[in-house]
Amino acid sequence: MAGIDLKKTTHEMIRNGTWKFEDGVFYQAFERGIAGYDGENFIFLDSWSRRERKSAKEKLSFILGFDTDLDSFYAEISDSPFAFLIDEFYGLTVPAAPSPYQALIETIAQQQVSFEFAQRTIANLVRLAGRQAGDLHTFPSSEKIASLSEEELKRARLGYRAGYIKSLTELYLAKKLDLELWDWDVEEAIKYLTKFRGIGKWSAELFLAYGLRKNVYPAGDLGLRRGIAKIFGKRVKDVRERDVREVIEPYGKWKGVLAFYITCYDRKTEIGRKRK
Repeated sequence: MAGIDLKKTTHEMIRNGTWKFEDGVFYQAFERGIAGYDGENFIFLDSWSRRERKSAKEKLSFILGFDTDLDSFYAEISDSPFAFLIDEFYGLTVPAAPSPYQALIETIAQQQVSFEFAQRTIANLVRLAGRQAGDLHTFPSSEKIASLSEEELKRARLGYRAGYIKSLTELYLAKKLDLELWDWDVEEAIKYLTKFRGIGKWSAELFLAYGLRKNVYPAGDLGLRRGIAKIFGKRVKDVRERDVREVIEPYGKWKGVLAFYITCYDRKTEIGRKRK
């Protein structure tokens, strides 16, 4: 039975300064302190109540994707052009954000920039507005983000995205932007989200996958398109959004996980290419 590989999963997480993987243990900063998971056991502060422990356990399980049936996923792709991804990323689950609000902000920060640059800007934002918890920081609250001016947010090197983050946060606090779309149909959720300035289709799809674990993927994503191009021996410019969907949609309930594995393959091969 395929279990979660913490090292591989955390390697694909956004390095935002709210978590760390150290000596085989995943640690996440929460408002009440830091909680951890070592692959078998959860680690909590002695002072935490049963309720706080339960909440942190649920969050850690969500972040790390404990509910992913990797064996079924691997069986689904075992006789396909993607079978090699099983050995390549065995034990990798799809990471998620601890909250929908964090997912939205981190999604906006990734617009039109490389994943590496986006990670740095998100980490900058966390240091700028998050509360320190040991050697980590909590992710900034919506109230804290709203209290900062656009110019202050730009200090995190967010560029024009600072304006989107500021305005969307204000709408969220005013209850004019609903992020709790857990029971919404994917297409309806995308239609709703893209009504807001700063959220295009790519952002809506990534948010739903990263924030709510919906079975969806950003088909227009460059990394995903490039990964498919590499696997099928095509040029990136010849792999369009509709081509991505034609390749991935047949995998049904596993299409979101497959898209993530392909994206991770692209990141890994790009790093190798740049090192040459």
